[in-house]
Amino acid sequence: MRAFRPVLYILGLLLCGLGVFMLVPMAADLVAANGDWKVFAASAAASVFAGVQLVFTNRQRSMGQFGVRQAFLLTTLSWALLTAFAALPFLFFGGGLSYAEAYFEAMSGLTTTGATVIVGLDAAPPGILLWRALLQGIGGIGIVVVAILILPLLRIGGMQLFRAESSDKSEKTVARSIELVRYLIVIYVTLIASCALAYWIGGMTAFEAVCHALTTVATGGFSTSDASFAHFDSPGLEWVAVVFMLAGALPFIAYVNTVRRVGNPLWRDSQSRVYVASLIVVAAVFALSIASSLGLPLSEALRIAVFNTVSIATTTGYTTVDYAEWGGFVGTIILLLTLFGGCTGSTAGGIKVFRHQIMWGAAKSYLTHLVSPNLMTVQRYDGRVVSDEIVRSVLVFLVIYVGALVATALGLAAFGLDIVTSFSGAATALGNVGPGLGEIIGPAGTYASLHDGAKWLLAAAMLLGRLELFSVLVLFNRQFWRW
Repeated sequence: MRAFRPVLYILGLLLCGLGVFMLVPMAADLVAANGDWKVFAASAAASVFAGVQLVFTNRQRSMGQFGVRQAFLLTTLSWALLTAFAALPFLFFGGGLSYAEAYFEAMSGLTTTGATVIVGLDAAPPGILLWRALLQGIGGIGIVVVAILILPLLRIGGMQLFRAESSDKSEKTVARSIELVRYLIVIYVTLIASCALAYWIGGMTAFEAVCHALTTVATGGFSTSDASFAHFDSPGLEWVAVVFMLAGALPFIAYVNTVRRVGNPLWRDSQSRVYVASLIVVAAVFALSIASSLGLPLSEALRIAVFNTVSIATTTGYTTVDYAEWGGFVGTIILLLTLFGGCTGSTAGGIKVFRHQIMWGAAKSYLTHLVSPNLMTVQRYDGRVVSDEIVRSVLVFLVIYVGALVATALGLAAFGLDIVTSFSGAATALGNVGPGLGEIIGPAGTYASLHDGAKWLLAAAMLLGRLELFSVLVLFNRQFWRW
């Protein structure tokens, strides 16, 4: 039990912090004279009470060594436990949600997935709308910190390639982790503030601008309207969204390097260049396809293609059109984009660009070896040698990712869903994208009509995908619990 105490102590602090954040939507309801402020007050009190209990019962003079196992445990439990308490406002605000639905909505928020079970957002109280946006804002910066500071230390899926500190002092991004976190938070808040200002100038109300800025930079996709971004019917706002969705999906460590003028700046980062180039190609193909099939002017087709390509590829999930009606070719592109993902160390989900790069490089090396067995080849990534361990780690990640995708799709099919809904639902949950394909969970639908069991399964898949699979799966290994 002593080994668990540091984990429980930190969980208590996080719960207290969550309770404090609940005061923000409470204030929004108070200003709007909406009675739901009491829901947030009670939820905040419950969260703080539970957090204080964990802090005081697990406080020690010396917290001891915080090892890899504690890090695995904290990473998974923090998302699962915070979601359990973040679901309380959704359960009691009067929307008629079951706890499974409330947990699903909270998990979708904290993992920045963007899938929703709430219908009637246009008439929802301001507190709930702001709470949904805040959850995605919290989850966005949370996963950036975890991806940069914790997952590389856990050697998950090749993430060790992105260690912020190494034995070579010349490669250190920031001398201390706390300083790095400070840089990340400042950059993150600056992006959100800039996005909110641009939205407000573009025609949104101040409330809509803040809510959408939080969910845009976090690449989450929660909106204040059932129609998502189509509600605004504004090309200008769509282009603003494209800029900041892309900004959220680029590696934040490259932002830090750019600001501090060390390492590779953003425009020289390998992931960033490959990612942007890939989106340009996909958007061009997408635009030509819908221009020819729908008879749209090329300029309009390009706007639609760029917005929806960036929205899906960055795993944001905003929609302006029901692309599910555009046929199998476009649907296939959308499905592949959900698996592509954003950059490592960003707010985006998915497989991540660097893993595609590593496996492409490994494939080229293997083909070269087949032709010239005696030729020694060295695979590099951003100037660093890629070890066999990293290649193996990425390969195992991809194999398990496909296995998790198939298992989730089969689980959804067991609840009576068709193959398109099952497979796209599994892909969007694991990739933390949001809208899937088909009439039920497509861009024009919601997850509200699904069986509660399917919602629990999808919530688990969101957590699994958000924490890079291994952080969760390792807890089911018997050896893990032999301290």
